[in-house]
Amino acid sequence: MGLDITVLAVDWERLQRAPSGERYTLLEDAALPEDELDWGAEPQRGWVWPAASHVPWCGRYEFHSTPGSYKPHFWAGQAWDDVREYAAPGTREHLDAFLRDLIWDTEDISVPGLFPTDTDPWHSRLLLACPPATVSALAGHWARAEPLLEGLRVPYGTHAACPGRWIEDFDEFSVLLREWGVVVTETGRRGWGLVGLPL
Repeated sequence: MGLDITVLAVDWERLQRAPSGERYTLLEDAALPEDELDWGAEPQRGWVWPAASHVPWCGRYEFHSTPGSYKPHFWAGQAWDDVREYAAPGTREHLDAFLRDLIWDTEDISVPGLFPTDTDPWHSRLLLACPPATVSALAGHWARAEPLLEGLRVPYGTHAACPGRWIEDFDEFSVLLREWGVVVTETGRRGWGLVGLPL
């Protein structure tokens, strides 16, 4: 068993109106609505609106290119680290800004006042937290980076391809980045924020 990630688009104002001590539980309920899951059904892919019927102000994104594991996202961040110095300056600028808050070089993922202080530093309750203004900026960087993405194919093959790794080649890298593009674009269109839970 490894670390998983569940990504939620969240109406930030509704989340902030909930009592501080109940917010994380509400997000957990949206991520894993136990009473609504059909364990025998085919896995859902893409957006699920609402994430759970009793949390109608959350949407859940189910990645097509990953089985729910955080590992592909981590390795995509590592791959970007390997290839970024060989990217054209505009591509590097916008992908740095796009990936930093999502899967690459994340140091501080807390949003002050959003949740009570985490008491266990070894088991973070958040893998990402992006208020609406951050999501809007991410969507702008993605809009500029996406048309330039194909220009990374050759340098990626030379400097970042790694057969046998979760993200083996440029095609897997670009598919995952395009899914993140779908996530931030739709979330930004709604004026919502993003939260990633290790569930």
